[in-house]
Amino acid sequence: MSLVSAAVIAHRGASGHRPEHSLAAYLLAAEQGADAVEPDVVLSKDGVPVVRHENEISATTDVASRPEFADRRRSRSVDGRMLTGWFTEDFTWEELSTLRTREPHPALRPDSAAHDGEGTVLRLRDVLGVCDRARPDGSRPGAVVEIKHAAHFEGLGLDVVAAITDELAEAGWAEGGDRLVIESFEPTALRRVAERMPQTRRVLLLESSGVPFDLASAHAAGRGPIPSDTAELLTDAGLDRLSSEFAGISVDKELLVGDGARGADLVGAAHDRGLLVYTWTLRPENAFLEERHRTGRAGGLGDWQAEFADVFATGVDGVFADHPDLALAARRSALA
Repeated sequence: MSLVSAAVIAHRGASGHRPEHSLAAYLLAAEQGADAVEPDVVLSKDGVPVVRHENEISATTDVASRPEFADRRRSRSVDGRMLTGWFTEDFTWEELSTLRTREPHPALRPDSAAHDGEGTVLRLRDVLGVCDRARPDGSRPGAVVEIKHAAHFEGLGLDVVAAITDELAEAGWAEGGDRLVIESFEPTALRRVAERMPQTRRVLLLESSGVPFDLASAHAAGRGPIPSDTAELLTDAGLDRLSSEFAGISVDKELLVGDGARGADLVGAAHDRGLLVYTWTLRPENAFLEERHRTGRAGGLGDWQAEFADVFATGVDGVFADHPDLALAARRSALA
């Protein structure tokens, strides 16, 4: 499996159908034929790579209803934002493994919410185990592993890069080849990956605007230059710099299909420099679609077929999708 030619990457598993990062979500993504799955990785108190979209877990687990953990609720700054809730770094893996998964958007996704409580929190190694299972056609899904909040964890004395790369090596993924991509919003974390796993494809995630938190934080502390923002990074000069370090970029879909977006021109400029381009996140609900594709009731599905087609038409190398089955159907239509 090669993560090129508009790969469909199951975002947190088939998270539109089952609670995100649950075993059921990953198994369903593999069954539906996703080319790869995307586990976000944070750390437990004892340094175990845990699969959660954020280290604050009140919306995606049942931790808030667990009286034995009531005293763990606190407020904490994460990447410059003050959050209140329960944080993975305050729990051992043994404690986290007792939590049950929940759908974070129950009003939008009641079918997924019907599976609340069925799954438990996973480790990175559990997701890699799903990827190692052969499907009926003999194929195996790849993994796009996202490093979350590396600078934040470093400030707590926890090394998320070392934990992830060690876990990958122990699971036999040290030479992941074209089945493995490691991505992050933090260039510093990806540079450390390059030191530990130099053959691994590294992809820099880019918000629609702003600067990477790790670089902004280092500059504020007098440890680095003024960082470039997204707009500057996507100029010809910025893409030249990115291509010297990374295998690709992964951009907010607004930068490809939003009003005034450069779309195919941006993808082409990146490709000219040897950069892969991924985009996130394809979702069919009106709440997540560009305004021109919203139809019907606010909480329902919009014209996702048109938006997905617009994304594939830009020539991207991969799309992250909560509903891999819908993205695969849109890819088939685009190819046809």
